[in-house]
Amino acid sequence: TTFTALSSSRRCDQSHVERTAVLTAKIIAKDMLPISFVEGDGFKELMEYIEPKYTAPARKTIMARLEKLHTECAATVSDKLAIVENVAITTDLWTALNTESYVTITCHFIRQWKMENVILQTRAMPERHTAENLADMLNTAAKTWNLKGEITTCVHDNASNIVLANTALLEWELNPCFAHTLQLAINDGFKVSSINCVVGAASRLVSHFHHSTVATQALKLKQQQQNLPQHHLLQYCKTRWNSINDMFEHLQEQRWTIAAVLSDRSFAKLAEARTLELTDDNWQIIEELLPVLCSLKCATTALCGESEVSISMVYPVTATLLSKHLKPVPEESKRRLEPAALHTAGRAALISSLLDPRHKHLKLIDAPVRMAEREKLDELLSNLPQNDDNIVKWNQPTPLLKKLRTECDKHITMATVFGNDYYMEKASVQTELENYILEPCIPPDQDPFEWWRVNENRYRKLARLAKAYLCIPATSVPAERVFFSSGIVNRLRFRLSPEHVDMLIFLNKN
Repeated sequence: TTFTALSSSRRCDQSHVERTAVLTAKIIAKDMLPISFVEGDGFKELMEYIEPKYTAPARKTIMARLEKLHTECAATVSDKLAIVENVAITTDLWTALNTESYVTITCHFIRQWKMENVILQTRAMPERHTAENLADMLNTAAKTWNLKGEITTCVHDNASNIVLANTALLEWELNPCFAHTLQLAINDGFKVSSINCVVGAASRLVSHFHHSTVATQALKLKQQQQNLPQHHLLQYCKTRWNSINDMFEHLQEQRWTIAAVLSDRSFAKLAEARTLELTDDNWQIIEELLPVLCSLKCATTALCGESEVSISMVYPVTATLLSKHLKPVPEESKRRLEPAALHTAGRAALISSLLDPRHKHLKLIDAPVRMAEREKLDELLSNLPQNDDNIVKWNQPTPLLKKLRTECDKHITMATVFGNDYYMEKASVQTELENYILEPCIPPDQDPFEWWRVNENRYRKLARLAKAYLCIPATSVPAERVFFSSGIVNRLRFRLSPEHVDMLIFLNKN
């Protein structure tokens, strides 16, 4: 055919060979394919058809191209980090199929009033996971990426070793993962005997349908007969957030189809049915719990986004849950969901709420705490460096940094001649904060970044703090998503070295 004739007549020069090798390496990184993919018969057959004169690259060649891509990608990430003044990081530990332990670190920042994030590293940690070793790894990462003194806070789970590392051994503030804290509080609530009994009974019922092909097929038949959605029953898993809500929702939806299956003696024996059936009291508790669990799920979902402001919602959401949705609250749960108090003033989550034009009134927080928070923000404003120009760390003169340097030099030159007050009205720190507080709040569904984009020049110092604090994620989900979504170490990549695991995840996520 025409395509075959053109392919066979076209000369496969060296530049074409190199470009094909690079694109193949990119496919492996983007689609998380095993590096041995290039040695597979299917890939070789495809390349022979597309480019008969092309010899498929060996694994060693592809690895060399991947390493080159990693170097280029790392330079791009460095350029991004060089032009931001403050960042936040998240971290989490995970174990691969080959029992290797890894620590993932993600970095979050605001650029041109848009949330951005990068993966800094996914490093193997064969040593003991002590607070000292974790602190050393985080410090090393901060030095490697030239972020010392610029990290506002580190978001992590509630494990004692990482809490101690960030509390006693590192220079930045710790911020426990709100979703993990909320999940622990929910699990505390499930320890109430009446609820615990319902959860156990519901789990046994779902498990029966999961393990019985006959019961599963019978459920599908009854769903068709009753014209109900053909949804599977979902099992509760303690480590999966919101799974209890999903289990109860599906059980309530399929209540009568489940009853029809258990009452049909061709599908379920009488003794078995009596063991599995939920009582009317059980169904009543499920019905009463679902609105509460739905509120908790909404709170978790709202705070797990990576592209929107989330940290500023922690205390408003907590106050709303405690005052409207969780009454009465078990003491252990209340201790975990600590409401704003004087001793919490100055924490990143509260400062962020004050810097968010949706929540700056701190409406659900006591007056003494509001005053303490404003005093802390006033102190932070007073301690900001006098120079309002963006602080750029000039490393190697890449094209992006050259452009930024030219623009910055021009700005400094003009400011030297005319002075900053030539084109803008100077306001004291106190006046700037007072004017900002007096501004009306924007509705909760509006974008705080858009508000700051419009008002940045009116509140220049506050805008710098907003960039430092509003970039903080409310949860450590960004770090957790790395190993949940990548599936990097599977049976086809079981022998990947830790260095190559880090390289492939870095390329895939950045």
